[in-house]
Amino acid sequence: MDRGNIKRVNLALQGGGAHGAFAWGILDKFAEDGRLDIEGLSATSAGSMNAVVYAQGRMNGGLDGAREALEKFWRDISDAGQMFSPVRTSGFEAALGLGLEQTPAYILFDTLTRTFSPYQFNPFNFNPLRDVLAKNVDIAAVNACNCVELFICATNVRTGQPRIFRNPEVTLEAVLASACLPFLFQAVEIDGGHYWDGGYMGNPALYPLFHHTQSRDIVIAHINPIVRPQLPTTAPEIHNRLNEITFNSSLLRELRAIAFVTKLIEQDWLKAEHRDKLKHILIHSIRADEALCDLTVASKFRTDWEFLCRLRDLGRAAAEHWLERSFDHVGHHSTVDLRSEYLGETATGKEHTHA
Repeated sequence: MDRGNIKRVNLALQGGGAHGAFAWGILDKFAEDGRLDIEGLSATSAGSMNAVVYAQGRMNGGLDGAREALEKFWRDISDAGQMFSPVRTSGFEAALGLGLEQTPAYILFDTLTRTFSPYQFNPFNFNPLRDVLAKNVDIAAVNACNCVELFICATNVRTGQPRIFRNPEVTLEAVLASACLPFLFQAVEIDGGHYWDGGYMGNPALYPLFHHTQSRDIVIAHINPIVRPQLPTTAPEIHNRLNEITFNSSLLRELRAIAFVTKLIEQDWLKAEHRDKLKHILIHSIRADEALCDLTVASKFRTDWEFLCRLRDLGRAAAEHWLERSFDHVGHHSTVDLRSEYLGETATGKEHTHA
C-alpha cells in the first residue's frame, strides 16, 4: 500500500439494530484497504456501538485490532441474541418459509410492545446489550483514544434535542442511551437527563463533524434505505416504510442544509468577509437502498450469526464498490449530487419535483 495515498475522512454511521452489521462490513473493508484515515466518527444506536468498538480496537491494535474487535463484538451480539432474543425463528418456521415478522413470537412481541411500556413489562430494566458492551468496550481506552474523534448521539426525552457525547464523555450509559428504543427500554439517565435513541434527532448527526474535525469529506454509511420503488400496501410494509422514513428524516434535513450552503459557496453568493466562515463540506454516500431493500424492520431484531455475516459481507461489497468508484474524488468534490438530491434542482439549476 502506498502510504502517501492515504486520505483523511469523517465517517457517519446510521443506526438500525442488527442491520448495523452492514456498517460493520463497511468499517471492516475500510480497515483492510487502509487508504482512508478516519478522523471523526459520528454515530447513532448500532452505529455508536460499531464506533466505540472500532475506536478501542484501533487504539489498542491499529486497523487490524479494530477489525478483530468488531468481529468479536458482533459474535457476542449473536450469542446474546440466541440466548435472550424473544423473536427468534424456529427451524420449523424457517422450513415453512415464514419471515420473522410472520412468526407467532414476533407478532406477540410486537403486540406486547405496542400495548405495554418497558416500565411495565421490564420493570427491572434488563438490557442484554449492557453486558455485551461491558465485555467488549474498555471505556477508559475510549475516553483516552486519540486516533479517532467520536460523536455519539442520543435524544433528550424532555427537550427533544440531540446530545453529542465526545471521547472524554463516552460511557456505557451514553452508548446505551444512543441505542435506547423507547418501546423496548426505559430511558437512560445521564447527569440528571433522560435519553432515548439518537436516531430521532440525528441518524447520524453530521454537524459535529463540521466544527470539530479538519477533514471536509464525510462518508455516510446508510442503513435505512432512502428510496423504495414500490408503494407499500400491506400493514407490515407500511410500518416498515414509516420506520425508514422516520429514521432518515433528521439526516435528510442536514443534507438539505449542506446542499444549500454548498450552493452559496460554489455560486459565490457570499460576501468576501464571510467566505472563510463556512466550511465547504464534501459528501459521499454508501447507500443501502439495493443491498437491504428485501429486509424489513423485523429483521433488525435478527441476531443469528449467518444473517449477521451476510450483512457484513454486503457491507464489505458496498464499501469495495464505493472505493473503486469514489476514492479518487475524495478531497476534491462530493460524489453525491447534493443540488439534485436535496434541493430538487436539475443540472441547469432549475427546480424540479421528485417523483
